[in-house]
Amino acid sequence: MIDTGDTAWILIATALVLMMTPALGFFYGGMVRKKNILSTLNLSFITIGLISVQWVLIGYSLSFGDSVAGLIGGLDYLGLNGVGLDVLEGLTIPHLLFVGFQMTFAIITPALITGAFVERIRFKTFLVFTLLWATLVYDPVAHWVWGGGIFYQLGALDFAGGTVVHITAGYSALTFASIIRKRRGFEQNTIEPHNVTFTVLGAGLLWVGWFGFNGGSALAANGTAVLALFNTNTVAAAAAVVWMFLAWRDNKPSVLGIVTGAVVGLVAITPAAGFVTPLSAMLIGAVAAPISYYAIAFRNRRGLDESLDVWACHGMAGTWGALATGLLATTAVNVAGADGLFYGNPGQFGIQLITVVVTILYASAITFVLAKLLSGMWGLSVTEQEEEVGLDISEHGEQAYA
Repeated sequence: MIDTGDTAWILIATALVLMMTPALGFFYGGMVRKKNILSTLNLSFITIGLISVQWVLIGYSLSFGDSVAGLIGGLDYLGLNGVGLDVLEGLTIPHLLFVGFQMTFAIITPALITGAFVERIRFKTFLVFTLLWATLVYDPVAHWVWGGGIFYQLGALDFAGGTVVHITAGYSALTFASIIRKRRGFEQNTIEPHNVTFTVLGAGLLWVGWFGFNGGSALAANGTAVLALFNTNTVAAAAAVVWMFLAWRDNKPSVLGIVTGAVVGLVAITPAAGFVTPLSAMLIGAVAAPISYYAIAFRNRRGLDESLDVWACHGMAGTWGALATGLLATTAVNVAGADGLFYGNPGQFGIQLITVVVTILYASAITFVLAKLLSGMWGLSVTEQEEEVGLDISEHGEQAYA
């Protein structure tokens, strides 16, 4: 039977999560040069269109169709065949609403990767990569974790997508950035953000949207949703404060750093949001900040042009969050979860570790193959002359500022 309260909450959560993708565009857009702001915003915005279509046609079925050997969903729901307004088994919301809520996760995940190659990606290459990546990486991993696949059967915990969303996107970004050429002048000149206020705006909208991301993943208006929402705020606050002090110790308490810290915390709590106590959430955020902070420093020392640090902020924080779930999860706050290592169950940490390692290897391998294939077909980046002009004009024939 449909519960109207649960349905109302997931409708709101779906809208909040969808808002996160254009918010991500502003978060990224403020950090690029002004000649690339429209291009960067569009990478997020067009992903909403691309993946919405892909999800209806095949993505949902591959993610949540009847499991084929625990590896991929079948074609039961091809074109949303058989999906209606009836209650989805085990839940109290319409099946179609579940499809829509999950779609917003499928949208934002490839959008996260765009931070790795902004200011130089060839638009048609991006379109093809995004569609193939969503089909070959996101959909299978979503099935493994949430759709009854191998990780689900193993007992892995991922409340709202630490593995499915952030690890896949973060390590795919790292792999893609290692293949595409660097931006012109990357190691000779400092590439300054053109509008940090856009980034602050994007971060604020992401923080609010994350309440739907994590709170909505309870799939009901219940105590678990409250716990996830509260943990989400707590971890973002802790990570922002710790990042502020890290930056202050090294130089100045950068505003860009503070909002980056908040996002890192939000990433880290995603897999654990409905499984840990608020104090554990605070600890997760406090540890996530230095992990990502020093991962950025490491990436800089290596001279890798992974433009907006998707790997450091999403891949590393998501990895920590998934492993921290295996340490700090407790059935005292959610009987549907499991106890972690610190609550007497070391096996859960082992499960989380296996899940993390397999996901990293799989996402990286598929991304490597796709990037190499597309590089050989069309090239990954625009020409240096087109990059010099800016992608707003060279790829879209427009400019944001007169």
